Amino acid sequence: MNENILIAIAWPYSNAEIHVGNITGSHLPGDIVARYHRLQGNKVLVVSGTDSHGTPVVIAADKEGKPVEEVYKKYHDSFIEVFKGYGITYDMFTTTHSENHFKVSQAMFLALQKNGFLFKQFSKQWYSPSADKFLPDRYVEGTCYICGFEGARSDQCDNCGNVLEPEKLINPRAKTGDGALELRDTEHFYLDLSKLEPDVKNFLQERAPHMRDTVIGESLRKIESEGLKARSITRDLDWGIPVPVEGWTEAGKRIYVWFEAVIGYLSAPIEWSQVSGSKDAWRDWWTNPEAKQFHFIGKDNIFFHTSQWPAELMGAGSAFMEIFAGEEVPLTLPYDVPANQFMNLEGKKISGSGNWGVWGLDALTRFDPDALRYYLTVNMPEAKDSDWDWAEFVARNNNELVATWGNLANRVLAFCYKNWDGHVPDVDVKTLRDSDLSLLATIENGFNTVGAELEAVRLRSALGEAMKLATVVNQYLDVNAPWSAIKVDKAEAGKTIYTALKAIDSLKIMFAPFLPFTCAKLHGFFNYETPLFGEQYTETVKDSLGEHTVLRYKPIEGLQWKPSELQPGKKLNQPGPLFKKLEESVIEEERERLGK
Repeated sequence: MNENILIAIAWPYSNAEIHVGNITGSHLPGDIVARYHRLQGNKVLVVSGTDSHGTPVVIAADKEGKPVEEVYKKYHDSFIEVFKGYGITYDMFTTTHSENHFKVSQAMFLALQKNGFLFKQFSKQWYSPSADKFLPDRYVEGTCYICGFEGARSDQCDNCGNVLEPEKLINPRAKTGDGALELRDTEHFYLDLSKLEPDVKNFLQERAPHMRDTVIGESLRKIESEGLKARSITRDLDWGIPVPVEGWTEAGKRIYVWFEAVIGYLSAPIEWSQVSGSKDAWRDWWTNPEAKQFHFIGKDNIFFHTSQWPAELMGAGSAFMEIFAGEEVPLTLPYDVPANQFMNLEGKKISGSGNWGVWGLDALTRFDPDALRYYLTVNMPEAKDSDWDWAEFVARNNNELVATWGNLANRVLAFCYKNWDGHVPDVDVKTLRDSDLSLLATIENGFNTVGAELEAVRLRSALGEAMKLATVVNQYLDVNAPWSAIKVDKAEAGKTIYTALKAIDSLKIMFAPFLPFTCAKLHGFFNYETPLFGEQYTETVKDSLGEHTVLRYKPIEGLQWKPSELQPGKKLNQPGPLFKKLEESVIEEERERLGK
């Protein structure tokens, strides 16, 4: 039975370019899983967008001396180019700065308020007398009072990961240089997570069997050791979503970015439905209790996705749908949050300010997307931090991608094209030998083994299993040596080549979620009429806030996660190499770019 699968991927902040750590952290794993489920015939929706609000965006605009909206759109457009380049097949990559997202977020706020989970409270916040304004969150830095890290934000420490109380920050200073700071009272709305703690804990315990230990362990430990505390969900800021309470917008209050950004996983499907001309289609994933929602994020955002976001959904309950759509229906809760750890670079943390990074768009100017996708998958930080190492990148590319898989496909297709006049050998499949049938059975079983790993979001293992099968086919060819056998018995060599081609055609499907560009190319060599994948495209959406570009995907039907049905005698197209071997000089050339 086909399933409804929502792939919800972390929303990148519009204050910095995307690097390989961001891609392997959430966007690439989300795309791999989405491509697999599409091949399985499941109804898949992949959503994300640019996180356009909050202090990081305002600070970036301040530094550039430009309007916030102009800066956010600059990064938004660059994100779309990155995802198109890497083949991240978003059905809807949008922005939080849209009329639709404003309405959905405000409806969620009002639903929580109606159900008694919001309250108002005064708190201390750093204020700059010289600038005559409160400085929220990231405008203020200081020393963490828990771990001693000197670059902690006033609301959270990136070093120890703890949520901080602004008034306890040691040696606070304004990032904007707005003189001496002082603590003043300011009023905000709070989400009473303590009331929802039992529900959140039950939710996590129910999800524990299929969540990663790193995710479920951290989430439950946090509840058991600290409990869920009320969190403010408004900020003193001019840029963002207005608070839907009389007088609050006029007072310079906006909804807190980490309250409304996660709501994008709901608002993006709604926008997708509207743009697609089927306004209620989003309900297949959001009011269907059987739908599975996967949230792909980095480890620094686990709390928001395993605790706060489920709390928002459970706290809003049917009241959200009553306010937004005029009917009382509960919303679907997340199924899994396969959060990745961090990817470092050459032994150091990736840093934008120090230009210590492999930047998404820049890397595409020198390397093919599948070469990058391959390394980002085999080195994906699923259970612990990983490290991008240029020497390993070159070695993996040459020894695995080129030598094991690429050369297998190219040498068999090229040999066949030359010696059988551009056709698959016209063999009688009933005469295939035991060794041929054994290989095909092994490859066929690969759809189960690789598929099981993909189902469990163990992507490194899944790709490893596929590469092992490519090695098995290489070993089969070494034993049967059709290059020599053709000189003695072309019919017997033809059986070997047909068997190898059928195995390669199956492996093409298994590799497709990981290596879509080259697998589509290989699909073309086999002369199939139906494309392997659908098409990415952009579209302009206009609303009361202006207009924004969205990245869309047009899927195709017909292809399935199943063994090849390649027929003897089928016409082939002229084959060619799938991958490029990299010179050893690339290692030092790329290392020289770092930090400059």
